[in-house]
Amino acid sequence: MIDDRTRILVVNPNTTASMTATIADAANRVKNAGTEITAVTSSMGPVSIEGYYDEVFAVPGLLVELARGEQDGAQAAIIACFDDTGLDAARALAGIPVIGICEAALSAAAFIAQRFTIVTTMERSRQPVEHLVHRYGMASRCNVRAADIPVLSLEDPASNAKTRLRDEIEKALGEDRAEAIVLGCAGMADLVDDLRAEFGVPVIDGVAAAVKQAEMLVALRLTTAKRGAYAKPVSKRYVGMLDMFAPDRLLAE
Repeated sequence: MIDDRTRILVVNPNTTASMTATIADAANRVKNAGTEITAVTSSMGPVSIEGYYDEVFAVPGLLVELARGEQDGAQAAIIACFDDTGLDAARALAGIPVIGICEAALSAAAFIAQRFTIVTTMERSRQPVEHLVHRYGMASRCNVRAADIPVLSLEDPASNAKTRLRDEIEKALGEDRAEAIVLGCAGMADLVDDLRAEFGVPVIDGVAAAVKQAEMLVALRLTTAKRGAYAKPVSKRYVGMLDMFAPDRLLAE
């Protein structure tokens, strides 16, 4: 029997399992009937990713899950952090296409709006996201705002995180003249429908956008180029606490 399922791995590169559940729900809501979503939580690293320091220490756990998922049959992978944490390293490691949710969200926004604003969490996260906006060629069309809310507060019903997020969206629509809003954190994925209804503009979640783009790449039988920047990592020995991340060893486990 021919197995015609599309298998997509979604990696939450932080270690908070409840956030992975939110991400998995967002992915499953938009997937095709023949798509199988496997959402996993990193087994090592920070509980949330807020800025450059956290991002560095989230990459090892991400790569472990990516290597394991590919060996288990995943046909595409999604990194479910809006910093596109470890994206270049993941593309070099993997033999399957790897999508970052920031790049996916910006690509989707560009199809439907001339001007759009990303609303992310902390100020320390705003600048890394701005760097990505420039990298992806969207600087002339996209502004980035921070609602000054810790990532994990999005899961706390007693916090005012969602109110602050809504206030920042209101500012983006007025001051930036944004035509669409991009949610700058995977932990915001469950808010899309409510925010669309409240503000009457397109609101884009990068997790959902990445799932549809992953399905497209699998259907087209496209994967990451393996010459140049994303060539297979050079076989060599890694020493000390990082010995398990030597390319040959990581891919063999």
